[in-house]
Amino acid sequence: MQETLAQNTGFNFSTSENQLMIRSMVKDFAEKNIRPHVMEWDEAQTFPVEVFKKLGELGMMGVLVPEVYGGSGFGYQEYVDVIVEVAKVCGSIGLSLAAHNSLCTGHILAFGTEEQKMKWLPKLATAEWIGAWGLTEANTGSDALRMMTTATLDGDHYVLNGAKNWITHGKSGDIAVVMVRTGEKGDSKGISAIVVERGTPGFSAGKKENKLGMRASETTEMIFDNCRVPVANLLGNVGEGFKQAMKVLDGGRISIAALSLGIAKGAYEAALAYAQERHQFGQPISSFQAISFKLADMATEIEAAELLIRQSADLKNRGQKMTKESAMAKYFASEVAVRAATEAVQIFGGYGYTKDFPVEKFYRDSKLCTIGEGTSEIQKIVIAREILNK
Repeated sequence: MQETLAQNTGFNFSTSENQLMIRSMVKDFAEKNIRPHVMEWDEAQTFPVEVFKKLGELGMMGVLVPEVYGGSGFGYQEYVDVIVEVAKVCGSIGLSLAAHNSLCTGHILAFGTEEQKMKWLPKLATAEWIGAWGLTEANTGSDALRMMTTATLDGDHYVLNGAKNWITHGKSGDIAVVMVRTGEKGDSKGISAIVVERGTPGFSAGKKENKLGMRASETTEMIFDNCRVPVANLLGNVGEGFKQAMKVLDGGRISIAALSLGIAKGAYEAALAYAQERHQFGQPISSFQAISFKLADMATEIEAAELLIRQSADLKNRGQKMTKESAMAKYFASEVAVRAATEAVQIFGGYGYTKDFPVEKFYRDSKLCTIGEGTSEIQKIVIAREILNK
């Protein structure tokens, strides 16, 4: 693996000073501002906007945004570190942080005009505005080409009608990048991307989902009822929305892979500490092979997942194609998160099934990683397509 990385990408396995600084800063922030409230927010399904405002002050809501637009100007390695450190404490906050950075903000950064970037990115990068991104609909999850939300041209405006489902920040978001149908259903060139600002007449929030995990990350419907949006809010050209969305999702997979890695590390570290503290039959349970082998498997899979993630992040930084690599990273890391969280609960035993210990939340949060931004099955389709078409 390391030889392949070195030969194909020139990947450097060392950690930069920026990464060390960011890890320390975000870890300290998460311990002080997130950990004390994790279960409170989870139980009440509270989306803590004030935390994201504080993250914005630290530059973590615009990690990848160049400084000219008010961002931090870092690359994907630093971005991975930010998501991992937050997710080790709370997957919900990590998920919202990832969705804001890589989907809404990332889409505008990649495909907006200079005027559009100057208009929206400074507000997003500082968390003055929270971003949302709308692709999924009730009847079109992975089958995005058959979306029903339409945008009809009327003079210098588009009139939007339809609804988007499972949208992170669909209610609290101040701005959303929305994929709409401007052509025929099923036509990949019949979809366009349009930015809609909160407060636009006809744009409202619908049902808020009551979720198994990631409960502090808001997930709602976005509804468009004769919503008039200026043509100037179109990202790129008409008909480019689907192509744009697929490229955005390539980067988004790195985000969810990093989120998965953080959850896996959080569960592993909790289980490792507990196994050394918990005594049975006169010795720590970590001395029993059944437990030590679980920890060994968790540690190995976590290291392997991180290598896949770092490789895809390196390719992304270089501007090289990384569709296969990001899909592999997302697929593997998300499944590792589920396995690590499951084993952590097992190591904790009965205590792991209670809300007094952190692993039950890692267990609940982890499952979304195998579903969001493309299920594990979709990732395998993407990987197979890439390796068979060479």
